[in-house]
Amino acid sequence: MTNSRNKALLLALCAATAATTLSAVVPAAATAPGAGAPLPKLAWHPCAKPGGPATQECADLPVPLDYANPHGPQITVAVSRVRSDRPEARRGTLVVIPGGPGGSGVQRLTQKGAALQKQLAGAYDLVAFDPRGVGGSTTASCGLAAGDRYLTSLRAWPAPNGDISENVARSERIAEACARNGGPVLRSFTTANEVADMDRLREALGERKISAWGVSYGTYVGAVYAQKHPERTDRWVLDSSGDPDPTRLARGWLANMGQGADDRFPDFAAWAAHPDRDRDGLRLAADPRDVEPQLLALAASLDRAPQPSTTPGVPLTGNGLRQAVQNALYGDSAFPALAKLLVSLRDPAATPVLPPELAQPLRDEDAAQLVAVLCNDVAWPREGTAAGQRAVDEDRARHPLTAGMPVNVLPCAYWKDAPEQKPTRITANGPSDILMVQSRRDPSTPHSKGLKMREALGDRAVLVTVEQGGHGLYLGNGNACADRTVTTFLTTGRRPAHDTACAN
Repeated sequence: MTNSRNKALLLALCAATAATTLSAVVPAAATAPGAGAPLPKLAWHPCAKPGGPATQECADLPVPLDYANPHGPQITVAVSRVRSDRPEARRGTLVVIPGGPGGSGVQRLTQKGAALQKQLAGAYDLVAFDPRGVGGSTTASCGLAAGDRYLTSLRAWPAPNGDISENVARSERIAEACARNGGPVLRSFTTANEVADMDRLREALGERKISAWGVSYGTYVGAVYAQKHPERTDRWVLDSSGDPDPTRLARGWLANMGQGADDRFPDFAAWAAHPDRDRDGLRLAADPRDVEPQLLALAASLDRAPQPSTTPGVPLTGNGLRQAVQNALYGDSAFPALAKLLVSLRDPAATPVLPPELAQPLRDEDAAQLVAVLCNDVAWPREGTAAGQRAVDEDRARHPLTAGMPVNVLPCAYWKDAPEQKPTRITANGPSDILMVQSRRDPSTPHSKGLKMREALGDRAVLVTVEQGGHGLYLGNGNACADRTVTTFLTTGRRPAHDTACAN
């Protein structure tokens, strides 16, 4: 559900480069519309960033802190748009839904806006928003210690021997801190509220219907919106979907990452063993089958003796290397950097350079947001340490690359507040206007679990399976067939008549 490849579940790094975050709650009288009153107007202002569309604009959208009390306190959601450069071709608005939880829609529009403009030829105004707690939207804090905010801490990697005692203690500590410091703003960080905020944005834009492109966790947000507001959906693209089982949600998504890594790693192994790597000094083995054992041996060596890195005070551990592998599996473009790191670890004279996402802790606001969405959406089982240890032991044996992390204990097991509403069950009720694209070998949302979303949507959807590895396909992993199929659907409404596949 990161740089752009790391926006999957629990990998949202939220670099906070969009705009200054707002932590105050706006008084209700300033923004809440009365019965029948028009929604607040969006005060757009230029906000172009280097590398992004020159015409990008930003605004703040007031939304209710609690939709059950629409005239009560309001918070703000940062929104952004790139208007169609061909008004005569414009047919509507396309909302870009980020992944995560924790991904910035404003940042994603900056990254993908120019490519979307080229592909869609003016058919849409492109719009995105930062979900509550992200980027320029209202944020909350848990007051977490820096050591609890490293990615390898939040991802709950077991100790080198598989013990989860430290993970359990940290999870209890994080849950208590969030209950103590997060307040009603943190409790409002849910998928249901993100969907409601998206619909409030639709109203503020004056659109009867919207189209959408959701990636990773954004596919679940998009599916929930389509379930709740089918009459307001135009053309809907779900890119890299997980299992929408309402009883598990994030817990299931995480658990599936062990299989996802197993599905995807052979792509890296084949790349790293190819003779072409010799010219760059990045060939790790003559046989792809030897790459995984080498990696696991290096990780075990770092378990025993973490190696000082170029980041003072942050050594490279075995779990740090395992996390770097998970990050790199999201796209082939990350393979050279991972191979370079592995080569450096075989050189006693070299000092490893940590990937940026491992070199420093997340901001407290970013850590709070990604944990809160996972824990606020659905109740997690309050299993004891013994049950958690058994699950980790079994998963470590089954999926050595992920070493039990996907099923480990998270703060949600100790969360103080029960979910305010039941998760939405995704069904086939509604118009047939959804196109799914799914990688055959996805490290985060395995194809086998994307089929669960396809099954839930029934005749509403058509699935395009892309016969390659990676996560986040449209305009992201270089498959011309997938890009062409999505673009054709968004610009003409035509989809394949049946589920189909795109070759690598």
